[in-house]
Amino acid sequence: MKLLDKYILKKFFKTFIFVVLLLNIIVCVIDYTEKQDDFLKHGLDFGYVFQEYYINLFIHWVNTLSPLSIFIAVVFMTARLAAHSEVIAVLSNGVSYPRFLLPYVVGASAVGLLIFTLVGYVVPYNAKTRVAFEIEYLKSPYYFNERDIHYKVSDSTYLYVESYNNRIKRGYRPTLETFDGNKLLEKISANRIQWDSAKQEWKFDKYEKYTFNPDGTQKFAKGTSLTKKLNLDPKYFESKYNLHETLTNTELSDYIEQEKSRGVANLGVYENALYERYAYPFAILLLTLMGVCVSSVKSRHGSGYLIAMGFVLAFIYLLMVIMSRAIAEAETLSPFLAAWLPNIIFTFVTIGLYFRVQK
Repeated sequence: MKLLDKYILKKFFKTFIFVVLLLNIIVCVIDYTEKQDDFLKHGLDFGYVFQEYYINLFIHWVNTLSPLSIFIAVVFMTARLAAHSEVIAVLSNGVSYPRFLLPYVVGASAVGLLIFTLVGYVVPYNAKTRVAFEIEYLKSPYYFNERDIHYKVSDSTYLYVESYNNRIKRGYRPTLETFDGNKLLEKISANRIQWDSAKQEWKFDKYEKYTFNPDGTQKFAKGTSLTKKLNLDPKYFESKYNLHETLTNTELSDYIEQEKSRGVANLGVYENALYERYAYPFAILLLTLMGVCVSSVKSRHGSGYLIAMGFVLAFIYLLMVIMSRAIAEAETLSPFLAAWLPNIIFTFVTIGLYFRVQK
């Protein structure tokens, strides 16, 4: 059986590499046609764009599309084997179907481990250059448009800002509250908050300050300006476009914990990105098994029918991944469950297909 394993693995890797290259070249060409006007507007020559952007974009899409690439490759390769009656010949010689699947499992596991290592610890370094390029030339200028912003600036102090203009580093309708447990000690409200870059502190304009004493009395003061040094930098209001793609697994975990400690609530996109990275190897293995089950049976409609069916399933899977990301970002579902939901659903699909295969 070692000869058969080598034969299948050789076809597996060759077809996977071919599909990866083909899909990603198509994606990059389409991307270039869409962004060509932006490159010309900034006077960028193709050599610079290719080096700074498209090499890194290609690496990004290789990893992002790897589950779908491996599924399409497996369907295409196995459908051709089935069309030439090679699968039937193997099974009719006493080889069990699980044993026939073994080289596919080995190949998928190797690819899954490689992709997990790359996307978790290598690709983020390439993404820094690509994302910086996109921010500079494709997403500029950036405007902070979030509202009702809450930050935990110390263990007992919380800042609320109704809106913020990152171009002039100014926030509007801020409220700074200091607590002792559940007891409010101090509250400062102002018309606006302005960053002083020279003194590295925040200035509250037209403020009102309430101090609540332990004996139940309170003091009130107001003025034109009040300065405060807060554990909050204007960088937190700058562009975070695709920030999660530039962080390794360790950095992404640390960032999530840091933001949670600051009282930031909407972290679904970061948590989902982290959980998706751990779901990648399983997705690659799952889609490989599903691809074999779909295409290993010789169809009277020909191999083209099996390949088309594989593309339909791949499209459905991709649609579910996109929907689950949107759900996670909206925080209507746990980011962990959203990241694993497509795999959970397609696990049952794969089990159903496995038991329908003629063995």
